[in-house]
Amino acid sequence: MMETAFTPFTAIIGGALIGLSAVMLMWSVGRIAGISGIVAGAMFEGGNERSWRLVFLLGLLVGAFLAALFTGALIDVKSVASTPMLIVAGLLVGVGTRMGGGCTSGHGVCGVSRFSQRSLVATAVFMASGIVTVFVLRHLLGEGV
Repeated sequence: MMETAFTPFTAIIGGALIGLSAVMLMWSVGRIAGISGIVAGAMFEGGNERSWRLVFLLGLLVGAFLAALFTGALIDVKSVASTPMLIVAGLLVGVGTRMGGGCTSGHGVCGVSRFSQRSLVATAVFMASGIVTVFVLRHLLGEGV
């Protein structure tokens, strides 16, 4: 079975940076840091709307790259799922995001912190779905073991 080490220090730093970026985005452009909405707007909006969205997304990619570069975190990462499984998973996440009216960053980070009832329900559904998915894949189908 695959094990993951819990590192509270990096988790606290990462969570604080996510919260800070959400606050900075709300303060600077008055928008919620929901990544699915930011990506959709970057694809279909124009002008200033597209610009800030592209800068935000570029920051996500650059930040992840720099974190991996300085920590070596991605050196040993190997997918335990097959390519078809990853494609199906990605499509299901996309469909779920549209059905839920947002993603974990919009609902789970920004909505829950505002005590939005819709976001509390959506986040509970995200978490329950994740728990059921891991149980089915690992214990019933034997994937990723």
